[in-house]
Amino acid sequence: MKYYKNEKPQNLEEKTKKTEQIFNGGFIKVYRDEIILPDQTEDYREYITHPGAAVMIPVLSNGNLIMVEQYRYPLKKVFLEFPAGKRDPQEVTSETAIRELKEEVGCEAKKWTYLTQIHPAIGYCNEFIDIYVAEEMNDVGYKRDEGEFLNLVEISLDEALDLLDQGQMTDVKTVAALLFYSRWKNRQSSK
Repeated sequence: MKYYKNEKPQNLEEKTKKTEQIFNGGFIKVYRDEIILPDQTEDYREYITHPGAAVMIPVLSNGNLIMVEQYRYPLKKVFLEFPAGKRDPQEVTSETAIRELKEEVGCEAKKWTYLTQIHPAIGYCNEFIDIYVAEEMNDVGYKRDEGEFLNLVEISLDEALDLLDQGQMTDVKTVAALLFYSRWKNRQSSK
C-alpha cells in the first residue's frame, strides 16, 4: 500500500475535549463529545456505544447453511440473515456465539472457526461483530429469548450468493459473513 501521489500522510487523530452522555438505553448509550480536530479547531461528534456481537455461519453436514428470517422493526420488514447476538457483560464473543447458536438454532457445534471482526457502522457507532463458522453440529433443542421470533432456513452457499447478487440480502453482518465464508471455503478446498 502506498499513499496516492506519494503525498505525505497527515495526522488524522481527533482528541476528546469533553464527553456528555445524552441517552442511556437498554444496551446502547448515545454520547456527544466536544473534540479538537487535527488542525486544532473544535467540533463535536455524536456516537453510539454497543457491547459488541457475534455472528455464526452454521454449516450442516450436507454443506448447506442455516440462516434465520427475522423481522427488523426499524425497517419494518423481514430479513434473511445469519444467526447473531450481542455480547452479555464480561462475555467474550466465542461464548456469545456458542450461546446464540443454541438459543436461535437449537444446535451445538463441535468445531468452531473464527474468521474475522467487522465494524458495521464506523461513522456513528463503536459496534464490532466477530464472525464464526460452526461445523459438526448436533441438535439440542433451542430455547429462544422471550419475544424472539425466527424462522430457520436451510440454504446452499450458491443460493445465498445468488440472493446477494440479486440485492435480496442486505443485512451488513450477513453480507460480510457470507463473503468471508465463501473466500475461506475456497481456500480450504484448494489446500
